[in-house]
Amino acid sequence: MDREPNRRLAALMAEVGASNKGLARRVRDVALRHGVRVGTTHVSVQRWLDGAGIQAENAAFVAEALGARLGRRITPADCGFSSPTISPAPNGTTYAATLAEALGVLDGLTQLRPEDKPPAVELLHDNEVNTAVLSWLVTRPDGVPSDRAASHRIGMRDVAAVRTAAEMFMHLDFLYGGGHGHKALRHYFRHEVLPLLDADYSERVGSALFNAAAEISQLLAWTAYDSGHHRLADRYLLSTLRLTQVTGDRMMGSRILANMSHQANYLGQVPRAVRLARAAVEGGSNGRATPRAMAMYSAHEARALATARDAKGAQRAMLEAENHLAHVGEGGDPPWLAYMDEAELVGEFCHCFRDLGASAQSVSYAEQAVALTDPKYARSLGFCRMVLAQSQLLDGQLEAAVTTAGLAVTAGDALQSARFQRYVLDFQREVSVHAGNPEVQQFNDHVRTALSGLDDQ
Repeated sequence: MDREPNRRLAALMAEVGASNKGLARRVRDVALRHGVRVGTTHVSVQRWLDGAGIQAENAAFVAEALGARLGRRITPADCGFSSPTISPAPNGTTYAATLAEALGVLDGLTQLRPEDKPPAVELLHDNEVNTAVLSWLVTRPDGVPSDRAASHRIGMRDVAAVRTAAEMFMHLDFLYGGGHGHKALRHYFRHEVLPLLDADYSERVGSALFNAAAEISQLLAWTAYDSGHHRLADRYLLSTLRLTQVTGDRMMGSRILANMSHQANYLGQVPRAVRLARAAVEGGSNGRATPRAMAMYSAHEARALATARDAKGAQRAMLEAENHLAHVGEGGDPPWLAYMDEAELVGEFCHCFRDLGASAQSVSYAEQAVALTDPKYARSLGFCRMVLAQSQLLDGQLEAAVTTAGLAVTAGDALQSARFQRYVLDFQREVSVHAGNPEVQQFNDHVRTALSGLDDQ
């Protein structure tokens, strides 16, 4: 990641008399004239001046903006953007070959607003996912690019700030769903975290920084997923997986694979979900992840196998998850793993038994999950209540099921999660065979009122 400062761009900016903010504004204006919205800021310009890569389209916009002020034709090459510094469009559809490319993709993804997503889900092709997983499993760490010449040097205090932000945004996600904090998180990652990765730091600081950056990037993926923006989430996940390769952080990398499995399972891509979960287990095995993390990976494998109706395989994976959690010791776990406790594991198991059609076991585990889940994990509690309602319905307990689902909706804390809304809609579909029941009708009215009131909250 060693770079030479872009002296050609600096010289042209000096000739024009443009500041970083001034050039950023002109680039945005040029892009809009071409019908394109870009998120170029003074931070982007500084990264280019420091020698970072640039997308081909943005390089053309920079050249046009400078040329218009100078009254002569300027090319991207005149701006110091030679072919090695120009990266492909940041669509995140392939596993980045280099760290610079990975950071360029992440920078590009933060310019995409979830509300601008295309109508189709457009998940990554299986071939791309399989290639990425294989590359991650067999490729050695890049190593941290430390002690480089950069505009400023950072220390562990900066890393601590990023970790604090990660904890804060994770807390917001648990309480209010991914739709609440994604925009602010995207802004923070782009304007605070990415510039730190381009700074000067020691190997120790750099290693901690890249691990912290992966936490924030993972949250970007998860909040996009929870908001229902699956195409964007898919690409964030792949790029974050590549980011964990810098330091060889197998525990976080396996977490990303588990999240990819979770998303694939949610979208009905069951074979992919099984493969990804098994890759997560493999990636964290042989002491590369703590027992608590291994419990989480095995639980995701059980979820995928249960959806595939592989009862024997799901039971095996659940037993492995239980065994891992039983061996959790004091310390050793990163803060992002704190949520993975007995309540979380029981919650995963009630999903498994529901999907396997084992109504009695599903009711039992879902009741335990509701009782054990800390209210601060409002979304998880909402999920468990809805699974309990589905399980009660599966067990023939109609009145209890409607009551339980009503409690989940009344709590309301999870309603901003697109995933939770789907749980509610799935239950409404399943209970629709009893549409004439007054309690069912009252529940449906309650759901309509709750959802319509989201804009007022």
